[in-house]
Amino acid sequence: MPFLDKIQLWAGQRPHDTAVVIAGRRLDWAELLDAAAGLVPEMKSVSTLCESNSVDFAVKFAAAVAGGRQCAVLDPSWPAPLQEDIVRRVEACAVPAQVSPDDVLADGPPGSSFLIGLTSGTTSVPKAFTRSRRSWQQSFDASIEFFGLRQDDVTLAPGPLAASLNLYALAECLYAGSEFQTLETFDVGDVHAAITHDRVTRLVLVPTMLRMLSERGMTGCVDASGIRTIICAGSKLDARTLEAARRWAPNATIYEYYGASELSFVSGLGLAAGQVPAAGGTGIGRPFPGVDVRILDDDGGEVPDGGYGNICVRSGMVSNGYLWGDDGEALRSFGDWYTVGDQGYVLDGELHILGRRADMILTAGRNVYPHEVELALAAVPGVAAAVAAGVADDLRGQRVVAGVVASHGGLTATQLRAGLEDILSRHKRPLQYYLLPELPTTDRGKVSRNLLLEWINTRDPRVRPLGG
Repeated sequence: MPFLDKIQLWAGQRPHDTAVVIAGRRLDWAELLDAAAGLVPEMKSVSTLCESNSVDFAVKFAAAVAGGRQCAVLDPSWPAPLQEDIVRRVEACAVPAQVSPDDVLADGPPGSSFLIGLTSGTTSVPKAFTRSRRSWQQSFDASIEFFGLRQDDVTLAPGPLAASLNLYALAECLYAGSEFQTLETFDVGDVHAAITHDRVTRLVLVPTMLRMLSERGMTGCVDASGIRTIICAGSKLDARTLEAARRWAPNATIYEYYGASELSFVSGLGLAAGQVPAAGGTGIGRPFPGVDVRILDDDGGEVPDGGYGNICVRSGMVSNGYLWGDDGEALRSFGDWYTVGDQGYVLDGELHILGRRADMILTAGRNVYPHEVELALAAVPGVAAAVAAGVADDLRGQRVVAGVVASHGGLTATQLRAGLEDILSRHKRPLQYYLLPELPTTDRGKVSRNLLLEWINTRDPRVRPLGG
């Protein structure tokens, strides 16, 4: 497991049905099986895959996890030095399995690791965790049941396959024998064309994409009545996005869920066509099939119903833990209960999310840690010190902003943007910059991101927007 034996099954039963369509190129099940099987002898025990969306990506990913092989998927938009650092770490830290050029395209032992996942950490190098084949097989069974994925569905996940949301959607469809589609890059017009011409019935995407597709789809009279399922993840759906999606795709059940890379699925809810959500609620549905949820305090004690604390999970979908980057805080356990530090409560069986205790910024479905932004800004000539935070944004959920203390006069936003191009991924770069005479600090001298936000919101004279 998790999906190679299924590819063999579908290739035997339905060889000429479409398996994947990526950037306009199509492979049926027999073609996918033959192409991936032909690459298996070339794949090492541990591989890294760093490519933009393509059919070749899907073929290589399948071959790279054959037998006992493991694969790490890197984001091609990351700076080259970061990519090289991760490749070195993967080669040094991953425990290789016994593989042979004679291996066929088949799944390895269920308990063996197959995926090295990468998630943003408190430094510029992402944390790396490993997943067993069994954990994804159980995740597939749970998500197929929860979201009602059918073999006659056509799933379109228009984001990068390097992102876990889209990589999982690809693998889930391969497991279920259901057609998967994506594009080379996200483009509203191309997505609308695929929906119109390719019988798309299911969308997997982040709220930012859904809002753009819905609003422009209504303006352009793009018919989305054939979409029966929309799955949104990365941040909670705002009222404007949900309303637009309801009008554009009136027959769709709209799902949102809570999960984490290290935990997999935790809870979710689905709003059937015409169903009205609770306005402004913090609820994120009930636990996924096969998942137990408890709220525990910092000592591992159970919190009474309605009381808030650490959202803890017990399921077979939890990752194996970190290959590197474990600071003891990002993923913790209380016996067989695991948490990533998100805070919440359970009331009448529904999980409510209050937020992460840390300062993580969630922008357009991606995690950004302020410390990483601050370190990158500190490396830009002319910057003496920096502080970053997340500001509420109607489109992205949050947007990254930064305050900088200049080491000399004449610093501009253009200089800061140029200085970050080669050292920080695009989605982590601040969208607004403010010039500060000093860093905002607490009475104990600790840098305060909340104080920065207060200065910005109250237009404190110590905060001056940087232009140029």
